[in-house]
Amino acid sequence: MSATEPTPDRQDRRPHGTARLVVLGVLVLALLASAGCLVWLLAERRGAADSAQSEREAVLRQTEQFVLRLNTYGPDQLDDQGRLPDYLQQVSEVITPKFAADFEKSGLPIAEKTVAQAGYGRTAEVYGTGVESIGEDDASVVVAAGITGSYPDPQHPDDDAKRVEADPDVLRWEVDLVRSDGEWLVDDYSTVSAEGSGQ
Repeated sequence: MSATEPTPDRQDRRPHGTARLVVLGVLVLALLASAGCLVWLLAERRGAADSAQSEREAVLRQTEQFVLRLNTYGPDQLDDQGRLPDYLQQVSEVITPKFAADFEKSGLPIAEKTVAQAGYGRTAEVYGTGVESIGEDDASVVVAAGITGSYPDPQHPDDDAKRVEADPDVLRWEVDLVRSDGEWLVDDYSTVSAEGSGQ
């Protein structure tokens, strides 16, 4: 056998080199496909997480608006008939029609009476909110807030700017919301615990 002739071992290795290239190409394609699937799955999960977080934030914002609107009224909102139409509107915008009907029968007349007869006013500050549960169409939020009532200053009865403020009453409510036409609205609330003599 001459030095230039390939040995049987070298002849056997040539076809294996081509096969290795084919296998390597297949592995590279499989790796790229796997990486693409992984990127797609991560994007899907991130999108779902972003959507869930967005829903939680919407529920918390609406709860905060409800507490602030329900507990903010005073003599400056009274009309000539001793009614609080702006107060009714600001609350109705964040509650369900069913809850609005109940509010107009019970909550609104009490507020109108205390404002018209005693000059009572009320403001609120939300201390914190937390989602207790959230589903596709309903949610429950716990909220803590301070309610500050005020009356006309007896020493300056003709000066609307001079008022006597009571110490804030701290409340803790559980607020139930439902999704209506894509918007979260408050459907009910109940007192979880309270400090002071507030509602």
